[in-house]
Amino acid sequence: MSVGIKVGSITDEIGTSDFFHAFFSTVSSNLENEGWASRFPTMLGKLYQGKLDASLANSALSELHQIQKELAAFSPDKVVWDIENPSKQPPWDSNISSDITSLANYFVTSTGRDLISTLIEALEDSASSNKPVTVVQC
Repeated sequence: MSVGIKVGSITDEIGTSDFFHAFFSTVSSNLENEGWASRFPTMLGKLYQGKLDASLANSALSELHQIQKELAAFSPDKVVWDIENPSKQPPWDSNISSDITSLANYFVTSTGRDLISTLIEALEDSASSNKPVTVVQC
């Protein structure tokens, strides 16, 4: 099953729910020493749960920019596909494009867009339109 990120009537397809979970697992495993949502409560505690009110979009944007900056310091082999099962590997294992140079550009949506850029766009739309961001099944 595929998931997407929706603001108003616009939905951007992300990919499988496993792929979406992998992004947040990677963030928490590599950047949150105190556990899930300890440093990034808006992104991991609200958006990941399925809905983010527009009033929190700017906070989520700030967190996401910090996530992007910090993930750039990690090599692609530091990806965590499932935080509950750290030994689980991506379906493509380590066979990735040479264009992927860090965890900051590791995640590419099923439509070929950078996931972080897609999330930034959705959060910016939410902030400007005052509409919530929701995670939906596509």
